[in-house]
Amino acid sequence: MSDFSSRYDHLPSLREVIADNDLRADKKLGQNFLFDLNITDKIVRDSGGVAGDIVVEIGPGPGGLTRSILKGGAQKVIAIEYDPRAVKALQPVVAASDGQLVVLERDALKTDLRFLIEDGHVPAGERIRIFGNLPYNIATVLLTNWCALHAEKPDFIRDMTLMFQKEVADRFTATPREKTYGRLSVMLQWVADCYHLFDLPPSVFVPPPKITSSVVQICPKADHPDLAHYKDMEKIVAAAFGQRRKMLRSSLKPYADALAKSGIAETARAEELTPDDFLTITKAV
Repeated sequence: MSDFSSRYDHLPSLREVIADNDLRADKKLGQNFLFDLNITDKIVRDSGGVAGDIVVEIGPGPGGLTRSILKGGAQKVIAIEYDPRAVKALQPVVAASDGQLVVLERDALKTDLRFLIEDGHVPAGERIRIFGNLPYNIATVLLTNWCALHAEKPDFIRDMTLMFQKEVADRFTATPREKTYGRLSVMLQWVADCYHLFDLPPSVFVPPPKITSSVVQICPKADHPDLAHYKDMEKIVAAAFGQRRKMLRSSLKPYADALAKSGIAETARAEELTPDDFLTITKAV
């Protein structure tokens, strides 16, 4: 633990932060705030701890998880926040952190995280860890963007500890022929190892969502030998699952020659193929 735990004792409670900054959750932004610092501490602990790490937090809101990450001894926390109300509300935490916390007002959906190196926030050669209680309406898009970033720069993201609605998180570890197995399952399992940490009921959030949430850790494979094929494989997987009930000879008709060369049965369906099967087809293109 860093000495931040004592430095932030004087800070107002998260509920006071919400009230003082008129930071009521905005439905349009998909905001559901987590006030229980015991839970945010658990997220940090179950991630393996953050002592000495450079952490990028997406959507810190009033700063509950931010405080837990700082208390855990992170070397530096770079918080990317879209909502200017939250940016303002986090300034007392910035002051208390004595340089450990930087808050950047940006749209994470439109942000290539490599700017952190270009702008000097992360030293070249250092790896980042991503944390976030992500808005559910953009969570999978953000994850897909970061997987694509990993394919281009595999030495940058060490891991991601994120929150998703449970039905989405279940897709991360789904296997062929399971109902939840799909495009996201294939691409994510191909580039990363995925771990389910724990679930959270709606009652721990303000306002409570209508679904159960899952905290997951995603560890990109830094030594993956085939990442250069990522974009091509993504197109083939999208085409196959775009017509998941059809045989590959129909769903992958534009790739008929590659399918024939791959040795994968053209009568198979997308939901039957493993990530390695899709890679075999991709390499044959």
